[in-house]
Amino acid sequence: MASDPEDPRAGEGADLPASFGLATATFVVVASMVGTGVLTTSGFTAFFVGSNAWMLALWVVGAVIAACGALSLAELAAALPRSGGDYVFLYEAYGPLAAFLSGWVSFLIGFGAPIAATAFAASEYLLRPIELDGPTGLIARRGLATVLILAFGHVHAWTRGGSVGVQGASTVLKFGLLSGLAVFGLAAGWGRWENLADAPPIEAIDRGLVLSALSSLVYVYYAYTGWNGAAYLAGEMADPRRQMPRAIFLGTGLVVLLYLALNLFYALALTPGDLGAIVERAEAAGNQEPLNALTRIAELASARLFGERVAAGLSVVIGLTLLASLSAFILTGPRVAFAMAKAGQFPVVAARLSGPSKTPAVATAMQISWSLVLLWTGSFEGIIVYAGVGLALFSMLTISSVFVLRLRRPDLPRPFRTPGYPVVPAVYLLATLALTVAACVQRSEAAIASLLSIALGVPFYFGWRWFVGSPAR
Repeated sequence: MASDPEDPRAGEGADLPASFGLATATFVVVASMVGTGVLTTSGFTAFFVGSNAWMLALWVVGAVIAACGALSLAELAAALPRSGGDYVFLYEAYGPLAAFLSGWVSFLIGFGAPIAATAFAASEYLLRPIELDGPTGLIARRGLATVLILAFGHVHAWTRGGSVGVQGASTVLKFGLLSGLAVFGLAAGWGRWENLADAPPIEAIDRGLVLSALSSLVYVYYAYTGWNGAAYLAGEMADPRRQMPRAIFLGTGLVVLLYLALNLFYALALTPGDLGAIVERAEAAGNQEPLNALTRIAELASARLFGERVAAGLSVVIGLTLLASLSAFILTGPRVAFAMAKAGQFPVVAARLSGPSKTPAVATAMQISWSLVLLWTGSFEGIIVYAGVGLALFSMLTISSVFVLRLRRPDLPRPFRTPGYPVVPAVYLLATLALTVAACVQRSEAAIASLLSIALGVPFYFGWRWFVGSPAR
């Protein structure tokens, strides 16, 4: 029987060596999770729910959801330890269309949106000392973000080394910097506990407040994205049955502690009323997207507790650390289009290697072009919702594969089984579904754009298979 080029098992050779241990897997979890979200989205969450106490509670809920998802995905990764991640799991559970859509969503939403959001956030922090407001400030931030995207795109399109060698060091540096910020912030804000005593009384909790809280989980979900990083190492880990859950718990636990400490620092520095006043001042200054004023939440909190001069310098440092995340996204994102083109699922030009270093320059150009479209057509908050909704929907499809494969392939070797099955994956699916529906109701424009982006992948898939003469199944 002829092999299917879309089958991730096609052309498989010997198993990869089991060379990764607990430390490497834990580092991958931390490196995958710590990024733009915790430095930008907490202001949105506290602003929309109107309570620091609820904001902190949502970050705890987000941690539980992430842990449930990671433990469920670990079963899939240990049972199917092949390169390809979600593509492999969805191909085995649902077939080639679902597998293709995972790559489609990764290209458009999984990397396209984070590249745009990270570049915008970096420009927000970097330009803080200049204090540009109104339409001029927005154009300046988008302009700088464009320059950053194009600069890293050029580096990674023409040199294989690029920033690969410094990604690990930059992640350690970023984690250390943010940990220091959290410690000094908590020390400076210690005693301002009245800022946390703002949970609404039970009689004031209505449907609208609950809906706002659920939809705001999209921001938290986006920040926790990356908990699945270690699961992709299952095929190269020694004793994944024991080491995988340990790496997930250690890595996720470290990130949760960091995130809660940072958000506690934000809450001790600023009340939801303060955030509302910042948005009102942005509106009065003529900002077309006043919510963007909350993007620099770490700098805003630092200004309140440390003073404007310290906060301005710290803002530049934070902006520079975000460049490591931007570099990583632009380095890895184009590999999705490249791999899809190699499998015959995308225009073959995306599989072209360029220059003496043999880099996917065309795929890189395609990836950053889409990111620039998002950057110039959407607000920062809208891009986060766009990414959060799309990633949530496809993570649900991936986690549901645990149930499907248990039914369809009960004899599949499972060196690691999800603890608490079926409750743990069910909790993840139900919680993610709830926050996705709430986001579609309250942030309908960005959510609908995300859904349409996913839906467009279906006609593209069948149209492309017809164009290249491959029978759709």
